[in-house]
Amino acid sequence: MSIDAIIIGGPTASGKTEIAHELARLLNTEIISADSMCVYKFMNIGTAKPSLEKRKEIKYHMIDVVLPNEYFDTYMYVEKTKEIINKLKLSGKIPIIVGGTYLYIQALLYGLPETSEPDFKLRKKLESIAHKKGLDFLYEKLKTVDKAYAEKIGKNDKKRIIRALEVFINTGKPFSTFHKWQEPKMKVLGFYTNLTQEELNENIEKRTYHMIEQGLEVECINLLCLGYKEAMTSSQAIGYKEMIPYIEGKASLKEAVENIIKNTKEYASRQRRWFQKTPFIPIRTLEDIKHHLQSLGL
Repeated sequence: MSIDAIIIGGPTASGKTEIAHELARLLNTEIISADSMCVYKFMNIGTAKPSLEKRKEIKYHMIDVVLPNEYFDTYMYVEKTKEIINKLKLSGKIPIIVGGTYLYIQALLYGLPETSEPDFKLRKKLESIAHKKGLDFLYEKLKTVDKAYAEKIGKNDKKRIIRALEVFINTGKPFSTFHKWQEPKMKVLGFYTNLTQEELNENIEKRTYHMIEQGLEVECINLLCLGYKEAMTSSQAIGYKEMIPYIEGKASLKEAVENIIKNTKEYASRQRRWFQKTPFIPIRTLEDIKHHLQSLGL
């Protein structure tokens, strides 16, 4: 069986990165991250990036690609990742793609929706409305015109809420109608870590306290000093945006930790639901993957 890549997806704190790392050692290959926050430099503890020791042992791609205040989108991710996949294939290696940003994985497999061109003027207006009336206001508007996409991304994803409204205003069509997935553009062997919600919740709580012990507060202070507050308060920056009120003396550490846990659990639930709808194979350990690879003669 000839494949372009192995994908290991799954919710945050489900152990997928550890499994991918061991598999990469076994297959003597390299890893491509599919995590929308790991692309940013200096954001290490809160994004649970693989340690420098692990990155010396196995080469990781799509980590530390841009500064926190630099623009990076799904199109850029797909283009860069396809280049890496092709290079690895030419060297005789099967790339392992690992991460929980399902919009990256979906776009990589099926392509990007052919929507209208970016309208930065309208985007600024919608940003202003979100600032004045709150993101909830825009999210409710999106639910009235495109409930399917609104439920898919969640109420805190400011970037995608605004983009979906922008497309609807300019085309008159819901953003979800542009997503017409046919056959995958690549041959992949896809897996996802299939933990129960209870197991995920327990892992998330443990990992959050571990991040605090590792120095998440100091990392956040350093990012603020470097002028990256706007990046840290984005809807996706879970683990960072919740720490800012604590650092500014507007909330206690207990409140910050509770909010990180709450927001991470909500995000993990959405990830879990998405992966369960894919044709990917549910796994719990590396042994599960090894069994499938052996049955396919890989």
